[in-house]
Amino acid sequence: MANYYTEHPEIEFHLNHPLMKRIVDLKERNYADKDKFEEAPVNYEDAIENYKRILDITGEVAGDTLAPNSEAVDLEGPHLIDNRMHYASKTLENFEATRKAGLWGVSMPRRYGGLNLPNVVFSMMSEMISAGDGGFQNLWSLQSCIDTLYEFGSEEQRQKYIPRICAGETMSMDLTEPDAGSDLQRVMLKASFDEKEKCWRLNGVKRFITNGDSDIHLVLARSEEGTKDGRGLSMFIYDKREGGVDVRHIEHKLGIHGSPTCELVYKNAKAELCGSTRMGLIKYVMALMNGARLGIAAQSVGVSQEAYNEALAYAKDRAQFGKKIINMPPVYDMLSRMKAKLDAGRSLLYQTARYVDIYKALEDIARDEKLSPEERQEMKKYTRLADAFTPIAKGMNSEYVNQNAYDGISVHGGSGFIMEYKCQRLFRDARIFSIYEGTTQLQVVAAIRYITNGTYLSIIREMLEEEVSVEMEPLRKLIATLVEDYEAAVNKVKEIENQDVQDFLARRLYDMTTEIIMSLLIIADASKAPELFAKSAHVFVKMTEENVIGKVAYINNFDVSDLPSFEQ
Repeated sequence: MANYYTEHPEIEFHLNHPLMKRIVDLKERNYADKDKFEEAPVNYEDAIENYKRILDITGEVAGDTLAPNSEAVDLEGPHLIDNRMHYASKTLENFEATRKAGLWGVSMPRRYGGLNLPNVVFSMMSEMISAGDGGFQNLWSLQSCIDTLYEFGSEEQRQKYIPRICAGETMSMDLTEPDAGSDLQRVMLKASFDEKEKCWRLNGVKRFITNGDSDIHLVLARSEEGTKDGRGLSMFIYDKREGGVDVRHIEHKLGIHGSPTCELVYKNAKAELCGSTRMGLIKYVMALMNGARLGIAAQSVGVSQEAYNEALAYAKDRAQFGKKIINMPPVYDMLSRMKAKLDAGRSLLYQTARYVDIYKALEDIARDEKLSPEERQEMKKYTRLADAFTPIAKGMNSEYVNQNAYDGISVHGGSGFIMEYKCQRLFRDARIFSIYEGTTQLQVVAAIRYITNGTYLSIIREMLEEEVSVEMEPLRKLIATLVEDYEAAVNKVKEIENQDVQDFLARRLYDMTTEIIMSLLIIADASKAPELFAKSAHVFVKMTEENVIGKVAYINNFDVSDLPSFEQ
């Protein structure tokens, strides 16, 4: 029996981070639930043991049910019958297994039937479920949409909808349209108030909606007649039980076949306003998207782990020229780089999740009581860190999983091109991760202001001051040297008075920033657990050195005349 938690001790390692004590104390509000709910922890140690138990259950479900079902789901996919989406048969088994295991309502308070788990544990669960089946992770992890309803909906809406999600009903976020993809300000699905029924009505088309025939939808729609920008958009809750929405088409996709991507037609569908009008895109979708981006970072790490597992197993078994291919330098070079990207990417993912946990928990407490000045400062600090880290966690992990899935096929050689091997499905599944919920290019746009205003550099300087083991000190010194060149490159780009050139070079600054931060994170991990991370730390830092030197040289030698143009 496979268990995707116990087989990967790297995951449990991240439960031991110093910030976990603060996260748990805030999430449990000094363990106030212990007298109301039998399953609530009584102290920090009890909470951590509870997390381990839930992670163990998740790992078992992922290894024993999701992974064995993944091939059949990929082959069958969802079906469109009478304007309704029907999941693949094995997807229904996956839903049943996760519901029986109690893996729904992960982040919600216990008073609504939830598990009250922090984001870092949710991310760990999401990683393992993705390793089992990246497509099913989309369906399962969209339960996190309920966080937006919890944060911005009324108490009546919370009591109405949250227990349903905790019981295993599904969600979707209906944002994009045929003419509004990344540019959500162009959303035109119309929301009008029905004075007779005292409810809102939705009319129009939504496209590329993941899990589009879900039970409960969060819908971005234009409530302000005559507007054409984001200020006219509001967020609505649509309940499938009310009717009024048909599935017109299910997309035939390259990968994640088990995750239905639907085109929806809203025909006078009854809906409820979530929060205030005009705040749909400006506030609510931003919160929704940040949560989704963290989920895709976890999805990327999970599929990256599975790609590495498959490549490693094949390399150990496959012999050529009288020896196992794992002993051939080109192969173990690929494998070592795959593992280094995986370990460093996971560290970035969980560091981001920890930052999110602290500020979200303080925001939640602030709804019920006034925060102290120290708590307000703490919330401000971790909000800034979460905002800075989310675009690099999503962007870099989604790029790394594509690289790892590609290398996984290369390790398999010709067999990797054969459909019977899992590595080809992982390669197909991974391709979307750097596209949906904001392409890598949009993550660069989100991160660049933190590069140019010195936020990341300040974070890097603080990380360089942290104590590391004697064995890791040479790597820390190497990164410190690279940081000086990186800072000079950032300043050079800032001095260029040409926005097109700055935009053109932004990706190189983004990559260097993220790789330096990830290097320092993996060095810290290797200082505490060298048996798990020392090899990856050496490989990743050397990769970073190689990449930073090259990108700095490119920037230093760049001339405005080098800017390519494709104008017609």
